[in-house]
Amino acid sequence: MKGRGRDALLIGLLLALACVYVAWFWQDKHWLATQVVFTAPPLLLALGTWCRRGNAPFWSGVLALFWFSHGVMSAWSHPDTAGWAWAELLLALAIIGVANAPGLQKRFKRRR
Repeated sequence: MKGRGRDALLIGLLLALACVYVAWFWQDKHWLATQVVFTAPPLLLALGTWCRRGNAPFWSGVLALFWFSHGVMSAWSHPDTAGWAWAELLLALAIIGVANAPGLQKRFKRRR
């Protein structure tokens, strides 16, 4: 998958993660804070990827490491919301894979 297709997949994953956060924290007493901290970054990164900003996929991969860690911590410590945490964790892994695919392809490309 190259170029625009990979960007479209990354945008879809980031939007899916934002939807998970909206649903997960819907009834939280600090709703606005959760939306600023959790929902806004994937939305802004999806917008940056859509506008072809060069660093947006890179920062998506970097922040996905945080999202992965948060998902592991939440799944372990809050069994009542483990489903949301697993969704976050799996989406973060997918974002890491898609964001790093171009670099991995260049690194491991066969030389003729």
